[in-house]
Amino acid sequence: MIQSKIADILQEIGNKVKLIAVSKNNPSAKIVEAYEAGQRIFGENRVQELCGKYEELPKDIEWHLIGHLQKNKVKYIAPFVAWIHSVDSIELLETIQKEAAKNNRTIQVLLQLKVAQEESKFGMTLQEAEALILHTQSNSMPNVLISGIMGMSTHTQNQEIINSEFKTLKNHFDFLKNTCFKNQAEFAEVSMGMSNDYALAIQNGSSMVRIGSLIFGERI
Repeated sequence: MIQSKIADILQEIGNKVKLIAVSKNNPSAKIVEAYEAGQRIFGENRVQELCGKYEELPKDIEWHLIGHLQKNKVKYIAPFVAWIHSVDSIELLETIQKEAAKNNRTIQVLLQLKVAQEESKFGMTLQEAEALILHTQSNSMPNVLISGIMGMSTHTQNQEIINSEFKTLKNHFDFLKNTCFKNQAEFAEVSMGMSNDYALAIQNGSSMVRIGSLIFGERI
């Protein structure tokens, strides 16, 4: 079932959108099924769970940390994580730089911007993101690569609200691309869209979708 679901999603999204299989709260056996179907990019929300799965599973998996990240936990994932989607402060970015340098690695990061209405959602305002970028341009950070932005829509059935929030997120990306990253090809990713709204996200310019329950079934 997992293999056929992945095949269906890949056919639907096309080759211009990256599929991140969100494996949080799912056992390694299910990840192996997805791996055997050819999936190599997996996303986890929690550092402890991510570290455990990294130890157990094939080393050619590209791991993405997609959940909120505390500074004191960066050191545990810095030796292997490929992408961190949830950079929401200068202090966190500085910590990632420090730990990536210790491991002689470059980690790709996305700036998490808040467009959802819920107070519980993390993320920066556009102005805070601009300040962070300005900080990186005046302080050497050779071990982090800002590769785009990430955001989440409001948890609602109202498609107009979700559509509007995705439009806002893409507009934020375009603004930052044109003002701060005009000549930097690596700033290219918009990570938005999950199992219930990824089609709408792609319509609005998403280049990365984070899909879990649609692949693995409802989480435990």
